[in-house]
Amino acid sequence: MDDHDSTLVALATYNERESLPPLVDEILRHAPDVHVLVVDDNSPDGTGQWCDERAKADARLHCLHRPGKLGLGTATLDAFRYSLAHNYTYVVMMDADFSHHPRYLPALRAAMNPGPGERVDVAIGSRYVPGGGTEGWPLRRRWMSRGVNLYARLLLGLTPRDCSGAFRCYRTETLRQVPLDRVRSRGYSFQEEILWHLKRAGARFEEIPIVFTDRRLGQSKINLGEAWAALRIILMLGVRNGLRPRTPSGNRAAP
Repeated sequence: MDDHDSTLVALATYNERESLPPLVDEILRHAPDVHVLVVDDNSPDGTGQWCDERAKADARLHCLHRPGKLGLGTATLDAFRYSLAHNYTYVVMMDADFSHHPRYLPALRAAMNPGPGERVDVAIGSRYVPGGGTEGWPLRRRWMSRGVNLYARLLLGLTPRDCSGAFRCYRTETLRQVPLDRVRSRGYSFQEEILWHLKRAGARFEEIPIVFTDRRLGQSKINLGEAWAALRIILMLGVRNGLRPRTPSGNRAAP
């Protein structure tokens, strides 16, 4: 891949056979120039097999097969490594269940170069800036999400308002400065941990408002055990951070 602004959109999948076909269609409708990578954890419902068949007819689709359910964090790291190995300029991570709608892809990509001489290292699809939000969430889940974000911001010194969302565009040049082999998170705390590593590398963040919608099809993968594990890992990183919030220069939220 040699294009100057080439973009890889990566989807971590496990039993997403129902959601994946229409999602890939929507991604390519809103961003026809991107490539799509499906990182599948040997889904028993045939997700990986569908991807292989579709890829035969569309060179923009690529499949990475893993031996089993290894966690969202490791799937994201594998997507990062794929993007680096194939020299993409940007890698976009998004959920495979339509919680992150592809209609936001143009704005997310545009945010990476906001003006002449300006650049952003990570554009975050944010639920917690003006214009963003959630649909289909009970009040308890909303408060839990906001609580986790506050917890991560305080302990890790992160400036984005949405530290736990997974809909992001990363500049691969900046990812090369992050020690990916030192990332400890295997589950949902990956989102906060990778921002922490990027902050330490001097990355600049931008938040773009999105509306997060509960999945249309299939079943949610998150459980209470993973939630507690995420809190523990954030606490451990906070101890390493000295429990002193550090505000990196140049980070901003979209108005």
